[in-house]
Amino acid sequence: QVQLVESGGGSVQAGGSLTLSCVGSGYAYSNYCMGWFRQAPGKEREGVARIYTDNGSAYYVDSVKGRFTISRDNAKNTLYLQMNSLKPEDTAMYYCAAAEWCNWSASVYKYWGQGTQVTVSS
Repeated sequence: QVQLVESGGGSVQAGGSLTLSCVGSGYAYSNYCMGWFRQAPGKEREGVARIYTDNGSAYYVDSVKGRFTISRDNAKNTLYLQMNSLKPEDTAMYYCAAAEWCNWSASVYKYWGQGTQVTVSS
Protein backbone atom coordinates (compact mmCIF):
# COMPACT_ATOMS: atom_id res chain seq x y z
CA GLN A 1 0.00 0.00 0.00
CA VAL A 2 1.01 3.64 -0.33
CA GLN A 3 3.10 5.01 2.50
CA LEU A 4 4.76 8.34 3.19
CA VAL A 5 6.88 8.30 6.32
CA GLU A 6 8.34 11.52 7.71
CA SER A 7 11.23 11.79 10.12
CA GLY A 8 13.65 14.37 11.45
CA GLY A 9 11.42 16.53 13.57
CA GLY A 10 12.41 17.63 17.03
CA SER A 11 12.92 20.52 19.41
CA VAL A 12 15.43 23.26 18.70
CA GLN A 13 16.15 26.78 19.83
CA ALA A 14 15.45 29.75 17.61
CA GLY A 15 18.15 30.12 14.99
CA GLY A 16 18.76 26.39 14.85
CA SER A 17 18.36 23.95 11.98
CA LEU A 18 16.56 20.72 11.24
CA THR A 19 16.29 18.50 8.19
CA LEU A 20 13.07 16.62 7.61
CA SER A 21 12.90 13.51 5.43
CA CYS A 22 9.97 11.75 3.83
CA VAL A 23 10.25 8.31 2.26
CA GLY A 24 7.54 7.25 -0.17
CA SER A 25 6.56 3.74 -1.21
CA GLY A 26 3.76 1.92 -2.99
CA TYR A 27 3.36 4.40 -5.84
CA ALA A 28 5.36 5.87 -8.73
CA TYR A 29 7.24 8.37 -6.58
CA SER A 30 9.24 10.01 -9.38
CA ASN A 31 6.04 10.84 -11.30
CA TYR A 32 4.52 12.83 -8.46
CA CYS A 33 4.95 16.40 -7.37
CA MET A 34 5.84 16.51 -3.67
CA GLY A 35 5.02 19.07 -1.03
CA TRP A 36 5.59 19.93 2.60
CA PHE A 37 2.73 21.31 4.66
CA ARG A 38 2.52 22.35 8.28
CA GLN A 39 -0.22 22.82 10.80
CA ALA A 40 0.05 24.62 14.12
CA PRO A 41 -2.54 24.17 16.88
CA GLY A 42 -5.66 26.17 16.11
CA LYS A 43 -4.48 27.07 12.62
CA GLU A 44 -5.22 25.78 9.17
CA ARG A 45 -2.80 23.55 7.33
CA GLU A 46 -0.56 25.62 5.07
CA GLY A 47 1.72 24.75 2.22
CA VAL A 48 5.37 25.41 2.99
CA ALA A 49 7.21 24.20 -0.11
CA ARG A 50 6.65 22.06 -3.14
CA ILE A 51 8.91 20.54 -5.77
CA TYR A 52 8.10 19.15 -9.16
CA THR A 53 9.17 15.84 -10.58
CA ASP A 54 12.21 17.14 -12.40
CA ASN A 55 13.74 18.47 -9.17
CA GLY A 56 14.33 21.76 -10.90
CA SER A 57 11.24 23.71 -9.95
CA ALA A 58 10.59 24.50 -6.32
CA TYR A 59 8.27 26.99 -4.69
CA TYR A 60 8.12 28.35 -1.16
CA VAL A 61 5.67 30.25 0.95
CA ASP A 62 6.98 33.76 1.61
CA SER A 63 7.52 33.16 5.32
CA VAL A 64 10.19 30.51 4.70
CA LYS A 65 11.93 31.84 1.59
CA GLY A 66 15.67 32.03 2.09
CA ARG A 67 15.52 29.79 5.16
CA PHE A 68 14.06 26.48 3.93
CA THR A 69 15.17 24.33 1.01
CA ILE A 70 13.14 21.50 -0.48
CA SER A 71 14.82 18.75 -2.48
CA ARG A 72 14.15 15.22 -3.60
CA ASP A 73 16.16 12.11 -4.44
CA ASN A 74 14.07 10.08 -6.85
CA ALA A 75 16.50 7.15 -6.69
CA LYS A 76 15.77 6.88 -2.97
CA ASN A 77 12.10 7.88 -3.12
CA THR A 78 12.97 10.52 -0.54
CA LEU A 79 11.90 14.11 -0.06
CA TYR A 80 13.82 16.54 2.15
CA LEU A 81 13.20 19.87 3.81
CA GLN A 82 16.28 21.64 5.11
CA MET A 83 15.18 24.23 7.63
CA ASN A 84 17.62 26.91 8.79
CA SER A 85 17.27 29.98 10.98
CA LEU A 86 14.21 28.47 12.61
CA LYS A 87 11.78 30.76 14.38
CA PRO A 88 9.19 30.03 17.08
CA GLU A 89 6.48 30.66 14.51
CA ASP A 90 7.77 27.65 12.55
CA THR A 91 6.50 25.41 15.35
CA ALA A 92 3.98 22.98 13.85
CA MET A 93 3.34 19.45 12.74
CA TYR A 94 4.98 19.02 9.34
CA TYR A 95 3.51 16.73 6.70
CA CYS A 96 4.76 15.56 3.35
CA ALA A 97 2.29 14.91 0.56
CA ALA A 98 2.22 13.71 -3.03
CA ALA A 99 0.15 14.91 -5.95
CA GLU A 100 0.04 14.22 -9.67
CA TRP A 101 -0.24 17.96 -10.18
CA CYS A 102 0.29 20.31 -7.27
CA ASN A 103 -0.25 23.82 -6.03
CA TRP A 104 -0.73 25.30 -2.56
CA SER A 105 -4.12 23.64 -2.05
CA ALA A 106 -3.99 20.62 0.24
CA SER A 107 -7.01 19.17 -1.55
CA VAL A 108 -5.04 18.26 -4.67
CA TYR A 109 -2.61 16.06 -2.78
CA LYS A 110 -3.46 12.39 -3.03
CA TYR A 111 -1.16 10.85 -0.45
CA TRP A 112 -0.12 12.12 3.00
CA GLY A 113 2.32 11.14 5.68
CA GLN A 114 1.52 10.98 9.37
CA GLY A 115 3.50 14.09 10.25
CA THR A 116 6.55 14.95 12.31
CA GLN A 117 6.56 17.58 15.04
CA VAL A 118 8.87 20.59 14.91
CA THR A 119 9.10 22.77 18.01
CA VAL A 120 11.18 25.94 18.08
CA SER A 121 11.75 27.68 21.40
CA SER A 122 12.74 31.30 21.84
